[in-house]
Formats: sequence, C-alpha cells, structure tokens
Amino acid sequence: MQHDMFAESRSAVRIGPGAMLLGGFASAEARALLAQIPKLGAVSPFRHMTTRNGGRLAVAMFNCGETGWISDRRGYRYQSLDPETGNPWPAMPDLFRSLAGRAAAAAGFAGFSPDACLVNRYDAGTRLSLHQDMDEQDHDAPIVSVSLGLSATFLWGGALRADRPERHRLHHGDVVVWGGPSRMTFHGVDGVERGDHPETGPWRYNLTFRRAQ
Repeated sequence: MQHDMFAESRSAVRIGPGAMLLGGFASAEARALLAQIPKLGAVSPFRHMTTRNGGRLAVAMFNCGETGWISDRRGYRYQSLDPETGNPWPAMPDLFRSLAGRAAAAAGFAGFSPDACLVNRYDAGTRLSLHQDMDEQDHDAPIVSVSLGLSATFLWGGALRADRPERHRLHHGDVVVWGGPSRMTFHGVDGVERGDHPETGPWRYNLTFRRAQ
C-alpha cells in the first residue's frame, strides 16, 4: 500500500499499533537540525561500517549521545567510544533530544529521553534491507526516526522478515515513531530519490533516536 499524502496534508497517520508517521513534524526545525550535522561530523566523521562477514554497509553513518551503535567483524553492538577516533561520541545536541522527546510524546510515548542518535547519510538509490532494531537493552522505549533532505520510500513490515511490507513515502521533515506492540517490527528503506534538495543537495539524512541502555 502506497501513502503519498504527506507532502500536501502533513498529516499524522497511524501505521500500526504504537506506530505513527508524523508528516512534517520536524519541518520547522529541519534547517537547525541539519546545521548540527557537520559540527558533529567534525568530531566523529561519517564512515561506512563493515559487517560481521566483512561486507560494507551502504549507508554512511556516525553517532552522537552517550552511546553509539556500531557494526564490525565482532557483530552489532553499542559502545561509548567511537572506534575510529578512540574518543567518546559527540554529545547529543539539546535540539536533537528535545525533538525526539516531543515526537515520541505526540505518538503516545511521553517521557522518552534518548541516549543514542544514529546519524545516517544516504546517497541517491541507497537501500536499507528489512531489519529489526534489536541491539538495545531497553525495548520498552520507542524508536524515533527523522527524515531530512531527499525523499525516500520507507518499508513498514511485520513481525517476520517474510511479511510483505507497506510502502510509505517520507519527505523532508517527516518523523516516524514506533514502540509498544510495534517496537520489533521489521522496517527498511527501498531507495532514495535522485535529486538536488535545496537543503541537503544529493543526500538524504536520517536521525534515528534510541534508548539503548
């Protein structure tokens, strides 16, 4: 099922039990959010992490916050130090934390305070296969995902990887929140539109907020 109404109505739409797409929720703060990314990247640069099998992840990323998600030959996990610099991840900006908390509350999850933000940078055409966010110790807290820049198709699946996903168009400033019964739903990105966004140029950025510990 395709949902393309957000560019016009900027509506809030429930996509599952405990899951909402908040169309345009971050639009007013998008420029300020984007301005923080190069500052954070000067401390912990974007990189393409490797998988346990030695493959290269298609999405460039780094973390900010008290802890950060990493992938390498040892597998997936969170740790407080950036393995590339040996230093702590950059502190999460107050604007990031505030936005995540307000978006979570709008979706029914009051009191959310993330300790990790994964900053992803997608080139045009980049895909992210269906997966679960399962490396966090706290599965009671929701996931808050903020889209900035080029539009993309968000895949919203089910409890099993084989479940056929719904397809939702995500635009600049849209936020997806999922938790409760939907916390372990398989999800992914089925490609980023090629283009030249006025704020991000040839890229899509995604801020994924989590309570990892």
